[in-house]
Amino acid sequence: MYQLLKQIAITGIKTEAPPQPDEALRVTTDRLREDVLRYFAGALTIRHVDAGSCNGCELEINMCNNPYYNLEGLGIKFVASPRHADMLLVTGPVSRNMEVALRRTYDATPDPKLVVAIGDCGCTGGIFGESYASCGRVSNVIPVDVAVPGCPPAPLAIMQGILTAISVKKY
Repeated sequence: MYQLLKQIAITGIKTEAPPQPDEALRVTTDRLREDVLRYFAGALTIRHVDAGSCNGCELEINMCNNPYYNLEGLGIKFVASPRHADMLLVTGPVSRNMEVALRRTYDATPDPKLVVAIGDCGCTGGIFGESYASCGRVSNVIPVDVAVPGCPPAPLAIMQGILTAISVKKY
């Protein structure tokens, strides 16, 4: 418990801090828009899977859809079915209860598919690690193309992770 409280004190509140004008955001959005047009005919579809997280990463993913970051304007849309998705965005350590569901979601996603693990828990298992109730990191259950560390990662880091996944796997 002490470790968790210490991490919260160090990290602070991410979502409520007003974003500063940033040249990196403009460059990232331009590259995302170009790559989405080039490789996905103008629309990248993402299925988000919460495999057992604390919802900190979900808040930051939702921030990506606000008017400042505007993923929808770049042609990136979140879908409800893995059968319509090009990419899986997985958050949290994979709980034993979600292990089969995550595998089935991965299998239902059509090839070629991308998987991005979001947050420290998705990348390494975080403070939960591996136990009787947790499988640990996402890569213990399904193959991961890109891992975005952070507890929680900033929306810009999530966007850069999506961009990296698109550019690493050339279609």
